Amino acid sequence: MSLDLATDTLASAVPVASAAATSAAASPATASPAASAPGAPVPGTSAPGAPVTGASTAGADAPGGSAAGRATGTAAPTGSGTVVTEEGRVPLTPSALRAVVRELAEQPDQWIHHVRLSTEERWYRRLVADDDHEVWLISWLPGQSTGFHDHGGSRGAFTVALGELEELSLGGPEQGLLIRRIQSGTTRAFGPEYVHDVRNTASGPAVTLHAYSPPLSSMAHYELRAGGLVRTSEEGPEQW
Repeated sequence: MSLDLATDTLASAVPVASAAATSAAASPATASPAASAPGAPVPGTSAPGAPVTGASTAGADAPGGSAAGRATGTAAPTGSGTVVTEEGRVPLTPSALRAVVRELAEQPDQWIHHVRLSTEERWYRRLVADDDHEVWLISWLPGQSTGFHDHGGSRGAFTVALGELEELSLGGPEQGLLIRRIQSGTTRAFGPEYVHDVRNTASGPAVTLHAYSPPLSSMAHYELRAGGLVRTSEEGPEQW
């Protein structure tokens, strides 16, 4: 199936999911409690309500043209500098995750029939749950967003398969707030400390594919205030 045909399918045949159907699907970062993707404190972040330091775009790749029933433990460095999970596995790199979502986006027959739209919150479904990574399918109606969030120490990548989105992140002291338009076919990949806000500011729906390694185990939410990002809440797989 071509992406043009997939777009037509989405526009004409995808039903709007009810709240029950939305909550029945598994999820990562969303605007609702089960949606901004995660429970235990995230290493490297401050306590809720305190300004976050280092929560910028560090570890993010440039745009390529940009969650979890079986979550594993967070990754940690070894004495040699190699990062491994608590289960002893080496996480996939952002580049490898980029390739995962790009390849899947080019095969809409593998996922387009799963897509649903929800007027209450972003809809999501986990497509892959391997030991070293997971893949999520997410749909976005105009106005839906994640809010600023991290990924609990996981590396990640996402690609816009249909439609377009907007990504907000913090650059260095001289850059401030960065806003990127992410067109269909664009892929973003990032490291374990990345914090961003993704939103649909367009007039039509969008569909994205997201990959994380290790699978998401927690996720913190932030507010952007005058002094920078402030962590406000945290969630885990039990809330997805």
